[in-house]
Amino acid sequence: MAIAPPRPKWPPLNSLRAFEAAARLQSFTSAADELCVTPGAVAQHVKSLEAHIGEKLFERHAKGVELTKLGASILPSFVQAFDALGLAVHSLRSNVASTEIRIAALPSLSQLWLSSRLPKIRKAIPDSSISITALETKPNLNREPFDLAIFFEDLPGSTDAVELGRDVIYPVCSPVIAAQLSEPEDLSSVPCLHDTTWSNDWAIWCEAAKANDTIYHHGPAFSLYSLALEEAKNGAGVLMGHDALVRDSLANGSLVKPFDIEVPLPRRISIFQARAANNNAEIARIIDQLIL
Repeated sequence: MAIAPPRPKWPPLNSLRAFEAAARLQSFTSAADELCVTPGAVAQHVKSLEAHIGEKLFERHAKGVELTKLGASILPSFVQAFDALGLAVHSLRSNVASTEIRIAALPSLSQLWLSSRLPKIRKAIPDSSISITALETKPNLNREPFDLAIFFEDLPGSTDAVELGRDVIYPVCSPVIAAQLSEPEDLSSVPCLHDTTWSNDWAIWCEAAKANDTIYHHGPAFSLYSLALEEAKNGAGVLMGHDALVRDSLANGSLVKPFDIEVPLPRRISIFQARAANNNAEIARIIDQLIL
């Protein structure tokens, strides 16, 4: 009777995932955020993989980690492998009779730009449902289960993305506040609202308007642009508006532009499509509706 020899074991999949994420992001902490685990768990998985192969993949330093020569040499193969695995999962989902289309978008874009366009999109694809997930950073569409992603990106922009509009800024406020303003220097007499994500907006606009750069330093700051926008509507002060995000409020009169000076930024709204969704007719119709 033949005796089957013991087969060598593969390293655990979780240890391979942890290595790939940590190596690609050059950080155990960033890898932990991506994988929704703790940095300690990533470190332990990587340590397990190193023990399995008998070689170090990272050099540990007080300020972080650095790939060894071996780790750097194998990283491209691991990235390609996990991208392929992600694409296979996307393909599996697309071949199931699913009627759900998943969109990831920046929170401000989800609330203030995309929401008003959803009725038109639903009408264009009546047989499908749309799920929206608000994320602060663009997901990896090769890995994460989204069909589309809508985010601001710096120009010139990605070649694999479709431009939906440029980012243009200008001050906005309630009609009551606007009545107190006739020139940019008058901003020194009212609160200027600040968004912490786009902290340079006021400085950029004041430079273009040739206004004193001290006029905007007073006023509260908000980590949510939508909240800052509501406060501007409530008469709390003047907010630096991003055209795509304030257009609906200008149309309904809850906000007005006290000045005519608009400043285009080297940034655009882009829509990204997962490779597995390239031949999906309904996703193509969604993109068409957003471009219009």
